[in-house]
Amino acid sequence: MPPSRAERPLTIGKVLDALREEFPQISISKIRFLESEGLVEPARTPAGYRTYAVSDVERLRYVLRAQRDRFWPLKVIRESLDAIDRGLEPAPEADARPRPPEPTSDPDVPDVGELRRTQEVRLTRDELAKATGLDTEVVTSLEGFGILRPDADGHYSATDLQATHAAAGLAAYGIEARHLRPFRTAADREVGLVEQAMSTRRADGRAADEAQVARLCLQLHAALVKGGLARP
Repeated sequence: MPPSRAERPLTIGKVLDALREEFPQISISKIRFLESEGLVEPARTPAGYRTYAVSDVERLRYVLRAQRDRFWPLKVIRESLDAIDRGLEPAPEADARPRPPEPTSDPDVPDVGELRRTQEVRLTRDELAKATGLDTEVVTSLEGFGILRPDADGHYSATDLQATHAAAGLAAYGIEARHLRPFRTAADREVGLVEQAMSTRRADGRAADEAQVARLCLQLHAALVKGGLARP
């Protein structure tokens, strides 16, 4: 599939056209000067011609605005671009320091209200297997490895249903019940930390605090997994 218009590399002439409306004095020599200062790095064709991406045009636009509107020297602009490249929020003033972005709520982590809600569901093994598309033998195996914990009457809860759905999804990737034991171990340890943190709390407001600590544990767990997957 050919690249879209927005993805096609631009010649330096096209870059000039894109910038000239806002910066009438822009010139090829100015762009090449900014390149020589390391503020923009165009690609090169096999024949040695410069080509620019749309992101290069926006980078040049940022540099030119910082010079025109803020009177920033190139050193400060370079530091600001470096901050942007590293995912930071650039400093609003020349003598300020860049800041990391404010953390956003992770949609993969349930909120406090959801952690406090309990859904009264009692499923038999056959019902659980049918609801998740698993054989009853697999459900039995999940129970054997501690992933599912039926009550004294042998019924399964709403959280057991969630866990079984997840296990069914993982099975499609060759991850079997026997591989899931570390999840139970980790969950039990996290629950132990929550209980330890709550041991000195007063009863009033404890449920909300317990849910908040649990949410923070899940947030930390999700962040560590995401960080591990993102590592080259």
